[in-house]
Amino acid sequence: MDETLSRKGILGKIFVSMLYISAFTFGGGFVIVTFMRKKFVDELHWIDEEEMLDMIALAQSCPGAMAINTANLLGWRMAGFWGMLVSVLGTAIPPVTIITILSFFYDAFSANPWVALALKGMQAGVAAVFLDVVFSMGGNLVKGKSLLNWCILGAAFLATFVFGVNVIYIILGAALLGAVRPLWQKRREGAA
Repeated sequence: MDETLSRKGILGKIFVSMLYISAFTFGGGFVIVTFMRKKFVDELHWIDEEEMLDMIALAQSCPGAMAINTANLLGWRMAGFWGMLVSVLGTAIPPVTIITILSFFYDAFSANPWVALALKGMQAGVAAVFLDVVFSMGGNLVKGKSLLNWCILGAAFLATFVFGVNVIYIILGAALLGAVRPLWQKRREGAA
């Protein structure tokens, strides 16, 4: 992280960045996480790609909204408790405000064909951003990694898309493999 920034400057930068990302991102957790990655990994260089992937995996496996969980972890990593607080606030304020306003006009919006068409158009944009997440972050994850990681990726894909296994079981299985793998390697090294 840039050490020349003051503590207030870092907190302000985190808050404004998260507020902006959250206010102008539609499509859920994976989409907002893509923009978080672009801001804090690619643009500011405050964390690296691998650390971001670890945060996303942890945020996805915790209960709650993925965007809030990731903001929580990012804020904590960048500036401790206060970073976590301003990051979560910056992420939560736009959707809470928008949902509050829309709730007053729900009847008018739900029946409006123009709103329905706009939402259909936004789905295509969200799909494109989601594919960007898959190719950029997923590509970096498997690039140069072990055969075991490729096997886990393939097995997870088959389990969910071919056999319809609940994603919770896939995440728990991958977490278990991730926890057991270092123990297995340590045991193998000790035996050799």
